Amino acid sequence: MKELKKILKTKSEIPLERATVINIFYSNSWVKDELQLQLKPYDLSIEQFNVLRILRGQNGKAINLQDIQERMVNKMSNTTRLVDKLIKKKFVKRTICKANRRKVEIIITGLGKDTLIHIDPIIEAAEKNITKNLTQKELIQLNTLLIKLKNQ
Repeated sequence: MKELKKILKTKSEIPLERATVINIFYSNSWVKDELQLQLKPYDLSIEQFNVLRILRGQNGKAINLQDIQERMVNKMSNTTRLVDKLIKKKFVKRTICKANRRKVEIIITGLGKDTLIHIDPIIEAAEKNITKNLTQKELIQLNTLLIKLKNQ
């Protein structure tokens, strides 16, 4: 608690529940900033990176915008806008569904896959650096507690 009060530059007592929520927000921002720093040279946002990984996971099969949205880590993202930016960068392309011509599907390009191949080890190193102060047991415990927190 002392560390959090120092970060927040306050001497006031903070209720434990509020301190926990603030700490989660603060940690989220810190992790995002660390990852964004690694993606900046590739002109990618974390959300765009997430879309590329979702598309790579399709193993060459196209996927529609709604399915991408459902798999996004940040559900508030404007998937259409993210995909449009990735199309401009030639990381993905839009296709028309053969079964339903009104349906637009998205597929990752070779450039998108190659870019991920370069970024993957950089992000993996950043993730290891972010979590370096925790043991494997503590990482499991943290994940268990975060899942428990969301299961309300």
